[in-house]
Amino acid sequence: MKNMSIKIKNMLRFSMKIFWIFVIGSVFGFFAEMLYALVYTRTLEIRQGLIYGPFIQIYGIGAIAYHLLVSKIKEPKKLFFSGMLMGGILEYLCSFFQEIFWGTISWDYSHLFMNLNGRVCLLYCFYWGIIAVAYLKIFYPGMQKIDLLLEKRNFRIVTIFFVIFMTFDITISCMAADRQQKRRNHIPPANEIEVFLDEHYPDELMDRIYNNKKEVEFLP
Repeated sequence: MKNMSIKIKNMLRFSMKIFWIFVIGSVFGFFAEMLYALVYTRTLEIRQGLIYGPFIQIYGIGAIAYHLLVSKIKEPKKLFFSGMLMGGILEYLCSFFQEIFWGTISWDYSHLFMNLNGRVCLLYCFYWGIIAVAYLKIFYPGMQKIDLLLEKRNFRIVTIFFVIFMTFDITISCMAADRQQKRRNHIPPANEIEVFLDEHYPDELMDRIYNNKKEVEFLP
């Protein structure tokens, strides 16, 4: 019984750590995209992956994958190529499912060398590899400090509230995006929830938040 209790405790602590890695990675992605746009387009672009807060969740998912990968691969060269492959697969899948579920894409690499259906290309896979090595050298040591923070009761309480907020943010973002797709297809609201979404998350707001998305016809 004691061993089971310890296992559950360790599992919960691991889950909370993974959650914070997701949040930190998502925030990093928000500012990385802003900096990238500033350097390459000389304009300040605010790109969000969720309706509320500075989060781009593909980077959060990538951060989790990197963390799990780094724990197994500590050699920079192997990590670089593993990061390229993993980042490319992740980027392709995110674009693929975004197009399936919401009929939009947030990036298109069709004009770049060695791209696959415009969803992923060699150049951005190279960037993912660099980020993997940077994660090993810069971020991974700091992430271990989360374990110490999770020993503190107040931090665990903050984590619970933040999990609730992020669950709401992700849920409402998906629901609002789904409802926007239905509006584009001239489907009227079927219930009070969809009426609420139409009133509080109209196209003007959604297009302003997701300013880099494009409507497309689904192509696998």
